[in-house]
Amino acid sequence: MNSENIKRGVERAPNRSLLYALGLTDEEISRPLVGIVSSHNEIVPGHMHLDKITEAVKAGVRLAGGTPIMFPAIAVCDGIAMGHIGMKYSLVTRDLIADSTEAMVTAHQFDGLVMIPNCDKNVPGLLMAAARLNIPTIFCSGGPMLAGHLEDGRRTCLSHMFEAVGAYHAGTMDECGVKDYEENACPSCGSCSGMYTANSMNCLTEAIGMALSGNGTIPAPLSARLRFAKKAGMQIMDLIKKDIRPRDIMTEAAFHNAETVDMALGCSTNTMLHLPAIAHEAGVEISLDMSNEISRKTPNLCHLAPAGDTFMEDLNRAGGVYAVMQELTKKNLLDTSVMTVTGKTMAENLEGVVNKNPEVIRPIDNPYSENGGIAVLKGNIAPDGCVVKQSAVAPEMMVHSGPARVFNSEEEAIASIYAGNIKPGDVVVIRYEGPKGGPGMREMLNPTSAICGMGLGESVALITDGRFSGATRGAAIGHVSPEAAAGGNIALVEEGDIISIDIKNCKITLEVTDEVLAARRAKWVCPEPKVKTGYIARYAKLVTSADKGAILEV
Repeated sequence: MNSENIKRGVERAPNRSLLYALGLTDEEISRPLVGIVSSHNEIVPGHMHLDKITEAVKAGVRLAGGTPIMFPAIAVCDGIAMGHIGMKYSLVTRDLIADSTEAMVTAHQFDGLVMIPNCDKNVPGLLMAAARLNIPTIFCSGGPMLAGHLEDGRRTCLSHMFEAVGAYHAGTMDECGVKDYEENACPSCGSCSGMYTANSMNCLTEAIGMALSGNGTIPAPLSARLRFAKKAGMQIMDLIKKDIRPRDIMTEAAFHNAETVDMALGCSTNTMLHLPAIAHEAGVEISLDMSNEISRKTPNLCHLAPAGDTFMEDLNRAGGVYAVMQELTKKNLLDTSVMTVTGKTMAENLEGVVNKNPEVIRPIDNPYSENGGIAVLKGNIAPDGCVVKQSAVAPEMMVHSGPARVFNSEEEAIASIYAGNIKPGDVVVIRYEGPKGGPGMREMLNPTSAICGMGLGESVALITDGRFSGATRGAAIGHVSPEAAAGGNIALVEEGDIISIDIKNCKITLEVTDEVLAARRAKWVCPEPKVKTGYIARYAKLVTSADKGAILEV
């Protein structure tokens, strides 16, 4: 075991003396040492309860004969960070989390790991670490928040809250209406209740085989979540015994399975950043082009918020991620021979699983659409690709053409939207918000929510080299690559240029000739970096394009 490097022989007496300083007994030291990577903190609603989850995991480890030792991982709440400089620090934490976990695990020589994340960058960051470290690991997330209820009984969630602000600025909602959402949209601990990025990634840990069934869907406040945590703690000991490691599980076939489930669930577009980054750490390369191939043959089976009016608790009652996967196996869309953290194949895991609610999880023969929830568009404005959550786009916006309204920051765009300057038919362009240009690739939830809240969601498109929250709906097209700061053609768009969008055929075109673009490029000068000091200035120098997962080049 790895831990023998810190506890065996006379030479390791100094190391053991420090284990004694922790209060560990000889019996505890003799057992496998299991690192419990807890993301508990008191500022993120999705993480406020992870101390209880952590204690349950530790109990499970002890029940199965191991010694649990907790250390922390950071996490940012994207909702609290939204709309100000804090959002620049969201995506960048993914790599901080992976790096710091690598440092802690390698320095202390754990025999296995239980990862306890819950929110947007925390889950992929720990998956990246798991693939990089490649010691037996299992995930036990904190679970989703319950849906909220407004005073009139309607169910609600965070995406509705953001759109309420747009409705207020449009004059269609008063302050009392906003207050109703404010007090009721987020009623409990847990990751926000729709199929946003956190829940998308927590569900995909099941699809990729790194978590037990229920990881992505059992609501955070339920006692079932504590029982689940104990089972995860017990299961890590079986993985250590059998020496089943993340790279035995996170194979190319497993990533294809994850992308297929992604398309069926209608996950956040941020998965198109995170899955390539995680795969890269596992020695597997996946591309945006592959995503379109999978989307073309994978029906979209779920319309959870923001695409529809169902929530994570509904998906859980319907059978969860495994029920979705069972539907997909009916048309042989998954490789079920892959290994998982149960110590069994996916085929064995799915035995006896049924879809308990065909209204929440559409049967494979009655999907919402024949294609998956995400589409990758290409064209002269995004030769390396851009991403849209097509399952959350109004039918009338699947094909759209209109004049560009160009902004060089999120702040400029949101001010113009609230001022009433954006009209039906427009295409809002927000640039210099990519991984390098932001830096940090901020989410554009405020602008998209403002557009929808002001009644323009069925008539205005938005494109950006930034990214979107999973709570975004509408014709919101992000991850434009190459980004503006890298000299991508999005930097050359001028006010009034016509942009044509054809989501069905995966095309996006700036209706400007190559000659005109060449002339504009000859005059283009990259703006000064927005941030010149600190961590994100270093990040901007190392980060790659969004189409490559915004990974850091060593």
